[in-house]
Amino acid sequence: MSGMVLKTSRRNFVAHKGRMALSAVAVMLSVAFVCGTLVFTDTMNTTFDKLFAVTNSDVTVSPKSAGDGEETPDRGKPEVLDGAVVAKVAAAEGVRSAEGGVLSMSVTVVNSKNENMGSTTGAPTIAGNWNANELKSMKITAGHAPRGPTEMMVDADTAKKHGLRIGDELRTIAVTGDIRATITGLAAFTVTNPGAAVVYFDTATAQRQLLGAAGAFTHVNVTAKDGVSDERLKANIAAAVGADTYKLQTSKEAAAANSQDVGSFLDVMKYVMLGFAGIAFLVGIFLIFNTFSMLVAQRTREIGLMRAIGADSGQVLKSVVVEAFLLGVVGSVLGVGAGVGLAVGLMELMGQMGMHLSTDDLTVAWTTPAIGVFLGVVVTVVAAFVPARRAGKVSPMAALRESGAPGDRKAGMVRAALGLVLTGIGGAGLFLAAAADEAGPGSMWLAMGVVFTLIGFIVIGPLLAVGVVRVLSGAVLRPFGSVGRLAERNALRNPRRTGATAAALMIGLALVACLSVVGSSMVASATDELDASVGADYIVSSTAQQPVVPQAEQALRATPGLDHVTAYRLVEAAVTAPDGTTEKGEGLGATDPTYARDIQRTMVAGEHAAAYAKDSVSVGSEYATAHAVKLGDELTVAFTGGNTVKLKVAAITSDEGTLDKGMKYISTAVAEANVPADRMPRPFMLLATAEDGRSDAASYKAVKAALAEYPQYQVLNRADYKQALKDQVGQLLNMVYGLLGLAIVVAVLGVVNTLALSVVERTREIGLMRAIGLSRRQLRRMIRLESVVIALFGALLGLGLGMGWGASAQQLLALEGLKVLEIPWPTILGVFAASAFVGLFAALVPAFRAGRMNVLNAIASE
Repeated sequence: MSGMVLKTSRRNFVAHKGRMALSAVAVMLSVAFVCGTLVFTDTMNTTFDKLFAVTNSDVTVSPKSAGDGEETPDRGKPEVLDGAVVAKVAAAEGVRSAEGGVLSMSVTVVNSKNENMGSTTGAPTIAGNWNANELKSMKITAGHAPRGPTEMMVDADTAKKHGLRIGDELRTIAVTGDIRATITGLAAFTVTNPGAAVVYFDTATAQRQLLGAAGAFTHVNVTAKDGVSDERLKANIAAAVGADTYKLQTSKEAAAANSQDVGSFLDVMKYVMLGFAGIAFLVGIFLIFNTFSMLVAQRTREIGLMRAIGADSGQVLKSVVVEAFLLGVVGSVLGVGAGVGLAVGLMELMGQMGMHLSTDDLTVAWTTPAIGVFLGVVVTVVAAFVPARRAGKVSPMAALRESGAPGDRKAGMVRAALGLVLTGIGGAGLFLAAAADEAGPGSMWLAMGVVFTLIGFIVIGPLLAVGVVRVLSGAVLRPFGSVGRLAERNALRNPRRTGATAAALMIGLALVACLSVVGSSMVASATDELDASVGADYIVSSTAQQPVVPQAEQALRATPGLDHVTAYRLVEAAVTAPDGTTEKGEGLGATDPTYARDIQRTMVAGEHAAAYAKDSVSVGSEYATAHAVKLGDELTVAFTGGNTVKLKVAAITSDEGTLDKGMKYISTAVAEANVPADRMPRPFMLLATAEDGRSDAASYKAVKAALAEYPQYQVLNRADYKQALKDQVGQLLNMVYGLLGLAIVVAVLGVVNTLALSVVERTREIGLMRAIGLSRRQLRRMIRLESVVIALFGALLGLGLGMGWGASAQQLLALEGLKVLEIPWPTILGVFAASAFVGLFAALVPAFRAGRMNVLNAIASE
């Protein structure tokens, strides 16, 4: 009997492959997203690993406080080594050659039109000296290497992207000054270039113009003699120059450190994308559940006959589970192949954006298809288990009845009660999150509220369907007369099926609504605080988080029509409170005294301007409360690389709001008196205010013109700043919506599948309706209207649930300054209206198929 059951499973799977096709597509899409993410991130890791393995010398010597020329972002130039170190390293045992290198990533390269030649993907612009170590990853393909202060070489990818040719002049902007040089050569990467723009100068020019120190280097590249290992060479160099004096790394150590930095970013991206894949899997569960529920209902008589000839409930259950297993295997295998294709597509997309990834580095680890197939099969079998268990309970007498017997009324009541309890628990969690006084406990309540309300709505969906669909039908379907009433009855015929179909769409739209509310509230809160707190007319900052170079600051300060310009720096220090508590790595805001006029901070005690007096400081209210700090107390401040002094607390600012929350302020003069000039950070932002009576249009134009030669900085007035904030949040949300689009696509497939199987289930009924006068057009309209009302039901639940989540999240984030709750009604209403079109689209194929049925054959079907 067991063999017969398995044979029946295979036969049914093949016979019903058309009915299972959309479920297989859902599995395929979810698995493809998982596998595509894994292949793409693995390929990126491989690309960077190869790059780092090639570019590092046998041993690299760099300053103790920085590695491989890495920038200190506030200073705008790298830490340096004295040129004498090269000779000391060269004299160590086992050294074949030692060569000084210069590398800076705080530069901007522009063409004659002041257009930025850097990457648009976030990859750095790198400037350095052309040396022997570069030949490991680069080769000159045209012209020659730079030979003097007016010559430079550019990487071939950047030249191709921006149409640069030998003979073109470029300007390289650095903290130490501008470098104008002519392109004399092009160098191509011999390994994959992940998107960085690279320019080279001769060593003397690089030292003078990038480091501001003749004879200095950022690192030393050391090559070992034959037979000397990297570890042995590192030990020899340590003995020669001092083990703790410099940072020494072997090639493997340097590559591992670089790979770890890149890997951390890639891991975040990978887990975010896998999270959205998980949402798609969750939505797919409802599609598969509905598919097998309807197939079991349609095969009730067949299953009853199997039971009548001796199959027990376990064998019937096994039969359906085997069908699900086959579906999972087919969908997963297709998904693995589609995932590799998706990864290649992502690589091509990144190539269009400037990050070059070669298919030669395409990495498909054996774990990727294994994980994809495992997830696809497990999810499919789990989703089909409940319908399979229900099939196992079909009695032999079912063979004598019509298929599709009514469900268990008692089970429906238990389900409704359970759903109400879960929803109530979730609602309580959301309420407690909104009322929380601390972010930590509030976050746990919010997570609990989201999970329980989601599960509760899923469980209670059939009960909600009865009431909500009737209300929606009154507004949407009744105007269509008898066809509309038939569509309403079809949607209500099986509330469990309608609830499960709508739940798939509900999940995706709930997340869309929640994020829309949070995003809109973020923008509204920030703009509200901007209006209340910012007195400056213009804000100047870098789009690539680079410090403001002196020449740009001087150009702004020389602009006519400005009342004042305020420079804002962050100075690192260890701060000790009167209670003895020390906080290391504190960033003190070192600004000009005019900052007290540019930013209106709410004060708890004292005046903001008092913080800029000699040997004075201001602290935030939370810090003051935590350490019992009051006006007149002294803080011990140990400036990194500078003096240790005592500063008097002259003001305490309120930490209500998000603007500069918790910041401690000192004057620029205090910072300059206690931090060596060569370690003094550059401003990361400038604030400018126009003279009284000066028109905004004229001042704005003048400020823009003053900084026109520095495209790395953006000049924003208040309206620009608000729009930029709105655009940034909008871009983030659009990316999230795009990732959620997969879940919504799977949900639409669920609606299509439900309607398609419903048409098959109602074949005889459709034939009878056609026989008594229902036209093809009316039949198609009936199915379309049924689809629309199911989609609107799912949208109504999802948007309502998501707005509840978003409102609770905003109340919790109000603790961090997100004070304004804003519901983006245009987005919410737009999504709701779009759901109706989703329903129409989902019904196209099922409605077309129903309309083509032969009336007599439909009536004769069993």
